[in-house]
Amino acid sequence: MTRRMFLSSTAVPLLATGLAAETGRDSKGSGARSFAWTTRDLRFRYDISEGRLRQGVLLPAELTTGSLVPPERSGVETAIQLTGENSPDPGMKQGAGQPGLRLTFVDRREESTRHGSRLVLNQFDPATKIRVESFYEAFDGVPVVRRWTKVTNEGSANVGVEFLSSAMLHGLADGQNYDSELRIHLAWNSWMAEAQWHALRPSDLGFVENERTSWSEAAASSIGSWSTEKHLPMAIVENTRLGVSWFWQIEHNGSWYWEISNSASRGQRADNVYAWIGGPDDLHSQAWKSLQPGESYQSVPVAIGCVRGSFGEAVAALTEYRRTACVPRGAAKTPCPVIFNDYMNCLLGDPTEAKELPLIEAAARVGCEYYVIDAGWYAKLREDWSSTIGAWEPSSDRWPRGLDFVLDRIRKAGMIPGLWIEPEVAGVRSQLSQQPDSWFMMRHGKRVLKNDRYLLDFRSSDVVKYLDEVIDRLVRDYGVGYLKMDYNVDSLQGTDQNADSPGQGLLEHNRAHLSWLEGIIRRYPALVIENCGSGGGRMDYAMLSRTQIQSATDQEDYLRLPAILTGASAAVVPEQLACWAYPLAGADRDQASFNMVTALLCRIHQSGRIDQVQSDVAGEVASAIRVYKDTLRPHIAEAIPFYPLGMPDVTNRKGPVALGMRSRAWTAVAVWRLEGEPSVELPLRSSRPRVLYPTDLGIEVMQRSEKIIVRFPRPKMGCIVLV
Repeated sequence: MTRRMFLSSTAVPLLATGLAAETGRDSKGSGARSFAWTTRDLRFRYDISEGRLRQGVLLPAELTTGSLVPPERSGVETAIQLTGENSPDPGMKQGAGQPGLRLTFVDRREESTRHGSRLVLNQFDPATKIRVESFYEAFDGVPVVRRWTKVTNEGSANVGVEFLSSAMLHGLADGQNYDSELRIHLAWNSWMAEAQWHALRPSDLGFVENERTSWSEAAASSIGSWSTEKHLPMAIVENTRLGVSWFWQIEHNGSWYWEISNSASRGQRADNVYAWIGGPDDLHSQAWKSLQPGESYQSVPVAIGCVRGSFGEAVAALTEYRRTACVPRGAAKTPCPVIFNDYMNCLLGDPTEAKELPLIEAAARVGCEYYVIDAGWYAKLREDWSSTIGAWEPSSDRWPRGLDFVLDRIRKAGMIPGLWIEPEVAGVRSQLSQQPDSWFMMRHGKRVLKNDRYLLDFRSSDVVKYLDEVIDRLVRDYGVGYLKMDYNVDSLQGTDQNADSPGQGLLEHNRAHLSWLEGIIRRYPALVIENCGSGGGRMDYAMLSRTQIQSATDQEDYLRLPAILTGASAAVVPEQLACWAYPLAGADRDQASFNMVTALLCRIHQSGRIDQVQSDVAGEVASAIRVYKDTLRPHIAEAIPFYPLGMPDVTNRKGPVALGMRSRAWTAVAVWRLEGEPSVELPLRSSRPRVLYPTDLGIEVMQRSEKIIVRFPRPKMGCIVLV
């Protein structure tokens, strides 16, 4: 059930956005008071005591604090640690910091925005003369706010920033009984095994109840320019006793960190479980910042929210937020065109004119609308395509009549041509690698070298000028309408050249890279840009706020794709999430339809040797694409994912997988039988469930009691069921 459906079904009135009046004074007359900021969907509570601001529990607007969590569970509104200040915690935690604890509250203001309102809280530290501004941006109708922090040095001496939170959450559970109450949902991410979700107790992640304040934390992080190399930059914290879930999404294309632990307002016994959420910091990603007098420093943006319910309700809220606040303008209105890409289980980085021409004809016959030539189009025959990248000029021996000739054939076949590019690197054997060190990431006086590639530094105006010329040539001169922007390396710590620290150099590079993408979009608004990092290695909403499509994975075993796609649907809206469908050369109709089912509820990345498959297999592909165009894709940009069988395990070849999508027009479920039992039971009700695709392979569906039963006649089959 989506957030809007919940509010409608329970007839809960929406509260107007605004600040509640201050109330109360403490017994010493020091002016203790509280106020609330309420959006249409969320309620934030704050206390001010002895001039210091404390943040209480965030809850859905229709709930009151007293009915769930005692109001005294609060903590610092912003956690910040400056070098030389006495850290209040003896361990590695970042839940408060100093002067985070002693910041004095100055004032607050509220501003109207295009999508809702923005609250700005102003705090100041008289000792260090730093000003902290906290920004909360609300979006009407969505139980999510975007949160970031700005710190300004108003003193006369430099200050060193060791960490600065983008957001804090407090009151998540009882300070000493949290292990039985909380379930932390987070996703491990790895090459060809992306988006594998797990629901864990805090103790499973090392945050163990000890009857005092813990020195440990449950945490996840990423270091480097692959923002999702190990984890997705999001989490959901479910309080099973209260029936409430908090969640967040870190919107950054570099290093990030979050932690969950407890803190004590007095003494050593903890009474508050908090979450610290933010970008790079000194401890975890070597991102120490020297803040000069008069200089400001801003944290990365994060989205935070709260819903009644569990994992599914949180994903629904995030999906609606992403569409409202993140998806590039106009992308949600596109008709989700079908894209053919020649790489996966197809040409594998060895394209030539002779290979492409029959594939172009086959892709057009089955109904593809874009045709993308992937890696290798610039390399000489029998040359390593990965170590020579950088010039982005077509290879003469691969294209004897010129690349233009092949691109024209794509256009004549009724498709828009596209090319693969990895613009952020220079192969060690490329001419680009001969540029001066100022073009590249450096550490300890040496270039960062990863996977036979030097990493370009987008803080360099020379780099930006060069790559602008490359993009202009490909789009303007070659007429390319689609760029697959890949990224097959990780910078790790970053660059210490012209930076306070490697992590700060990386942060500045990350932001410069986003600015470069924005420039491309302004010059070429019709250009489609795919975000790829060896598949899902950079699957974040800093990138996806600037690019239209996300590559889900590089997985080459089609039987593993359903588990990856299902997990990724919690992180990316379906109209941006592209998954491979690649029938193999010797495929039968079962294999072809299984492949097609995998992509039909999101974006289709068609591949495979469809020019060499049997005619009935090609017909299966064409049939699936017709179903996609006629029935499914008109509604994908409003569909909300749900999970009838929960989150799958990519290593499990026996258990079935199911991914559902709900739009106003239909509810569809993709169901896959791997190597397990013939019948798959879905805990769903429908008056007339039916198989939408494939309809002639013997798959049966029926409603029995409170379940829909899907029966597959053979292993390794999939189907789309309309519920």
